[in-house]
Amino acid sequence: MDQIKISRALLSVSDKTGIVELATALAAQGVELVSTGGTATALRDAGLAVRDISDLTGFPEMMDGRVKTLHPKVHGGLLAVRGNAEHEASMAEHEIGAIDLVVVNLYPFAQTVARGADRETIIENIDIGGPSMVRSAAKNHESVVILTDPADYPLVHGATTTLEQRRKFAAKAYAATAAYDSMISSWFAFADQGEAFPEMLNLSLKRGAALRYGENPHQSAAFYAATGPAAQGIGQARQVQGKELSYNNYNDADAALELISEFRDGPPSVVIVKHANPCGVASADTLAEAYAAAFACDTVSAFGGIIAVNRPLDRATAEQITSIFTEVVVAPGADEEALALFAAKKNLRLLLTDGLPDPKRPGLMAKSITGGWLVQSRDNGGIDAGDLKVVTKRQPTEQELADCLFAWTVAKHVKSNAIVYAKGGSTAGVGAGQMNRLESARIAAWKAKDAAEKAGWDETRTIGSAVASDAFFPFADGLLAAVEAGATAVIQPGGSIRDDEVIAAADEAGLAMIFTGMRHFRH
Repeated sequence: MDQIKISRALLSVSDKTGIVELATALAAQGVELVSTGGTATALRDAGLAVRDISDLTGFPEMMDGRVKTLHPKVHGGLLAVRGNAEHEASMAEHEIGAIDLVVVNLYPFAQTVARGADRETIIENIDIGGPSMVRSAAKNHESVVILTDPADYPLVHGATTTLEQRRKFAAKAYAATAAYDSMISSWFAFADQGEAFPEMLNLSLKRGAALRYGENPHQSAAFYAATGPAAQGIGQARQVQGKELSYNNYNDADAALELISEFRDGPPSVVIVKHANPCGVASADTLAEAYAAAFACDTVSAFGGIIAVNRPLDRATAEQITSIFTEVVVAPGADEEALALFAAKKNLRLLLTDGLPDPKRPGLMAKSITGGWLVQSRDNGGIDAGDLKVVTKRQPTEQELADCLFAWTVAKHVKSNAIVYAKGGSTAGVGAGQMNRLESARIAAWKAKDAAEKAGWDETRTIGSAVASDAFFPFADGLLAAVEAGATAVIQPGGSIRDDEVIAAADEAGLAMIFTGMRHFRH
């Protein structure tokens, strides 16, 4: 049948949003309301006549509410096929009344985990009866309406539905229980059992924005957010202004946020990203100074770029950012003067994150390949002074060591093969994504020379710089290219079978070289 009239509704919700309004509208249409526990109390407090579930089943709610809807008079009323003689005979024999509408949202499992509850409380917030009713009602959607989302409540205020609506409600209901089970299984695997890679990995994602297209106009795309607890990221940011984010905007903004998060406890810092690679990064006494230094590294690539900062935006910084075309700005906040300046740039997308994610947080990263997925832990590895090994005759100066660590932090976020020159708290040149390390070293040096010419500096900032390589130098040629560019210190993982050759070349050139013992490939 297409259109059905709702005569009896069973309402049992944890989130009471909109439930009184829905019940009031249904009661006005003569619908009998059956409810449980706190929902029944809320409806009675609103002056509505409600039948207790225990009156319907003939059994009291028991075991601290664990058993209340798991009963044939509930599930029989949901699952019975209307018009089926055998089913209707069973209903008559066992005095089972039809239930036409079920309104359920589930125990707040994810919220309970997020607030740091103990194991016993978490287990108690695993809903059993709710998902069972949802599945029963959704299976019999030809005759029964299932609502799991308060946004859909107004659609049934008239106590009638169409088959098309019921099919959509059923699809949404099964997606809701699947996501719920996924969150529970993930908690058991990761938090409770401590597994790194469980036998079954369930991803639960909720569609957010539908995007105009993907990386290219002929590709379709959408943004999906994690349904469970998530880090403070681009997916949770508040867009203050600007056009809708594109697929590439999301990707680039995420790359910028991941890198700026490395500096969240450091001095004012700015990251400029283009095509998911940093083209300028700097730290300084003020955000405006940091932006100027980052911009100077590559003024060409910065045009139409993505900017991320680790401090609330102020007027001085906003003036510089808005002086050229910028796609997206990501910041933990912004003052009123900065917001006013950005407002004049209607197309500029401003995202406020109200904080920065922890770069050392755990988590998994997934990439689809033909026939499956590659899953790995996040690259949250970091180094401190105790991890460093000076392998050359010359020790680095204090400034060289600081520049090495700065360059190393940036190189972690540059596509491999990655070479980064840094000096005085800012990048001098970035070489990304080349098929060999020598070319990355040459490109980074060339970009630094080009920046110096554009700025009118007396010399390129690679003179006296530190250079970072995301992986070991397999030959001395890449190192010698850095020497030719003027670098005086090198930081790299080490571990090549030709390390001795590379170390000898560094000694001959008078370089200080540090091994970290950690690689940071980013493909």
